[in-house]
Order: sequence, then C-alpha cells, then structure tokens
Amino acid sequence: GDSKVAAISAASILAKTARDELMLQLHEQYPLYGFADHKGYPTAAHIAALREHGVSEIHRRSFKPVRELLFPLPPAG
Repeated sequence: GDSKVAAISAASILAKTARDELMLQLHEQYPLYGFADHKGYPTAAHIAALREHGVSEIHRRSFKPVRELLFPLPPAG
C-alpha cells in the first residue's frame, strides 16, 4: 500500500517518526539497552543487552527473545 496510496505512505512515515522518538525517550530511561541505536528492533546488540541486563518492565513479553529469557525451555533429553 505504501507505494500506491499517499495516505498510507504518510501514515507509515509518521508512525516510524513517533516510534523513533519514543525509543529515544526510552533510551534516556533505560540506557543499558541501547534503544537510541536499534530503536527496539531485534538486532544482535539488542539481544545481547537483554541477555546481559535482563528483561525490563517495558519489554514486550510476546517478543520471542524476551519470552525465551523469561521462560526458558527445559533441556532436551
């Protein structure tokens, strides 16, 4: 839709801009997680920060790496 409807394209830009601003604010509150750099996307740096510092109250529990840290599967066998 972005390439065909100007309103969808504009909404996408506004949503990304708002998300980026929120991530900068969260970075100020939670600098250990690097939100200013990865903007909450599952980069290697974000996953490493989760493993090193644990899950914060703002992390989405449905995000697979967060879920796996909170509820690790028992070892196979």
